[in-house]
Amino acid sequence: MAATAASLSPILRRSPPLLVLLFLLLLPAFAAAQNITVGQSLPADASNSTAWLSPSGEFAFGFRPLDETNTTFLLCIWYADIPDRTIVWSANGDSPAPAGSTVQLSSTVGLVLANPQGSEIWRSGQLSGGVASASLTDSGNFVIRARNSSPLWETFGNPTDTILPSQTLGRGIILSSRRSESDFSKGRFRLILQGDGNLVLTTVNLPTEQVNGAYYAAGTNSATDPGTQLAFDELGFLSVVRTNGGSRFNLTESVPSSSNGGHYQRAILRFDGVLTQYYYPKSGESNRSWTHLWNQPENICTANTDIGSGTCGFNSICDLESDGRPSCRCPTGYSLMDPDDPYGNCRANYTQGCEEDNGGVRIEELYGFEEIENTDWPTSDYALLEPFTEEGCRNSCLHDCMCAAAIFRSENMCWKKKMPLSNGRLDGNLNGKALLKVRRGNVSRRTGGSGWPIAPEAGDVVKRKDREGLIVMGSVLFGISAFVNVALVIAICLGFHFVYRKKNSFAAVSRENDGAIEPNVRCFTYRELEEATDGFKEELGRGAFGIVYKGVIRDNGRVVAVKKLNSSVNNDTAKEFRTEVSVIGQIHHKNLVRLVGYCEEGEQRQMLVYEYLNGTLADYLFGEVKPSWSKRIHIALGVARGLLYLHEECSTQVIHCDIKPQNILLDDCQNARISDFGLAKLLQLNQSQTHTAIRGTRGYVAIEWFRNSPITVKVDVYSFGVLLLELICCRKGVDSNEGAGERAILTDWAFDCYAEGGIDDLVDHEMEALNDRERLEEFVMTALWCIQEEPSARPTMRQVWQMLEGVLEVPDPPCPSGFTVTTISKA
Repeated sequence: MAATAASLSPILRRSPPLLVLLFLLLLPAFAAAQNITVGQSLPADASNSTAWLSPSGEFAFGFRPLDETNTTFLLCIWYADIPDRTIVWSANGDSPAPAGSTVQLSSTVGLVLANPQGSEIWRSGQLSGGVASASLTDSGNFVIRARNSSPLWETFGNPTDTILPSQTLGRGIILSSRRSESDFSKGRFRLILQGDGNLVLTTVNLPTEQVNGAYYAAGTNSATDPGTQLAFDELGFLSVVRTNGGSRFNLTESVPSSSNGGHYQRAILRFDGVLTQYYYPKSGESNRSWTHLWNQPENICTANTDIGSGTCGFNSICDLESDGRPSCRCPTGYSLMDPDDPYGNCRANYTQGCEEDNGGVRIEELYGFEEIENTDWPTSDYALLEPFTEEGCRNSCLHDCMCAAAIFRSENMCWKKKMPLSNGRLDGNLNGKALLKVRRGNVSRRTGGSGWPIAPEAGDVVKRKDREGLIVMGSVLFGISAFVNVALVIAICLGFHFVYRKKNSFAAVSRENDGAIEPNVRCFTYRELEEATDGFKEELGRGAFGIVYKGVIRDNGRVVAVKKLNSSVNNDTAKEFRTEVSVIGQIHHKNLVRLVGYCEEGEQRQMLVYEYLNGTLADYLFGEVKPSWSKRIHIALGVARGLLYLHEECSTQVIHCDIKPQNILLDDCQNARISDFGLAKLLQLNQSQTHTAIRGTRGYVAIEWFRNSPITVKVDVYSFGVLLLELICCRKGVDSNEGAGERAILTDWAFDCYAEGGIDDLVDHEMEALNDRERLEEFVMTALWCIQEEPSARPTMRQVWQMLEGVLEVPDPPCPSGFTVTTISKA
């Protein structure tokens, strides 16, 4: 969208009404993307679709109608910029909110959902302090914060049926399936990392919610190295992290290529009990959709539970479809107890009991058998007869009033089954048949696609309701469209008059910009930022281009970092400032610090406003407490992913030019966020290189800066290599404490250790890292490739990321100062 806005800027300048129209259309989204302050609320109203958006607009928090009449609503979070608006979290699935309900941010209890009469439907939970604000992050996490910005409550810690990238679930945290695709109340399946560290999928009995045995177990309950959390990293890998932090049990074996803008990803415990990971292209063809990546268990139909009905309801049969999803059908002589729930229980269309069987009527006249090949209800056995013929199996079940079905195997084995039949499934490996006992007159009904009998009530209701739903939905959409068009015309007329009357109040904004500023970036006056920083009182840091101060925006309470550019810089600063605002304002990524505003009131008052993150990688890495190996891996992957986005995936290629620990910030989940684009040199995608003055920091600067050579993205690769070695070793690249010896320069010492087989010394014999030796060696080798003096010998950031992830094999690196060039093949 930002790129489109930039290309339209000449048109907008020549056509003020078009500018007004664009402003009015986008204004609600901009307002929603800001922090939510105490007292703000949202209505459950189909005519008012206001929602609170994440900064990038990828996620939205608000109400969604649950029925076609818009009488009940779900408070939820969804993907806002894809057509189907997939829901990833919900608050009140068990208690839908009637139209006219509201959700409000309270200063004492957080989020409160109340009906039109004011009665509470749902609240966010017990809080440990007073509420100051809330926000929806770009990772899809709704966070309620205290006055000191510490989190009090978040949706990531209170999930429903979905886990998202950067989210972790500790022991005891539960994912609960929905009741059905459209019913968001709690369903029959749970995912939980148990207290012993084992990740399991279980069924529950409703409505008591009594937990049954597991139908899937990851086996991560080792006595010496049990699982501690389920982690979905930002690269798309879902895994169980073990106690030592270095080893993982991977559920995701591979992720899709992140080319063409990357993918949205989610893992959901579906209402049918299948844990499934999906991905969705962020850009590309218009008919994009969620694509299945993997699921567990692989065949839900064969996953038995000792207690309960299984995947499908009692007396039902499960058949695995080609997409890995189960299909549940009632056998002949049975029908759904709830016609609207095709995955529910089936009941016999007749009464079977021992009293009737003893009424003097010959049993052969009352009952017959329906044969169903390769079908079983494995947990309903009450008798095993062997060796037995098929005819003997039939007669035994026929004359046993307790027998509802019998399973006959080719090995002359006969299992008799009692009601209710549970865990029913089709299985081609059974090598036998089910003999289903049915009343005479029910035999030889129609068969399903698999060649086995089903009741006509099992699926037809859903299709009929779908057709009726399409008709109603079309009518609703037509009415909404007409209403919106009329409202838009009125808004344009009023807005045109309003904007032009207020035009002069924006005199502080420069009228000399070469291009359009990204709309999500707010224009501040100098006075606003002076008040926000309390007279530029609290300094966070300083560099060649300016000083960074901490501030709080008065109108929304948002904590920010204000970068005040030095007044002593040359005249080129103004142009560079505008370039930075227009380009960086378009860049949104989970591993980049977001630009939220700017000020331009002349050359002496140029400032940039960034989101505030408390703490740098330098403070974390070089502090008194050494971070764990697993956390260092996580940070390295995050920085690599952020640089890959800057170099290859955003609309305008960005060379950072100053990658160092001080410019890597960490959020509350210790995710790496690359900051400070004030030194960045920007390139268009059709350019490959540029010349510029030396930029960067001692110890992280590539040699081409000093050779007057063309500057490419490979300077960032070099800096990342140094940073990666610092993460591996937990020490600075140039350490005066090491004296003038061989250890003083980290890059030289690292290669010597690698060449001499002394890699243990690099991590100071840290056991967690040495237990993950293969990855440790790959990280060291990747870093040595990154710091090669010859730029063409360095890998691209995509290759770096692939090597760190183990997707691309890492060749043996040469001496960084050598002359031999080895090409790393592309994956």
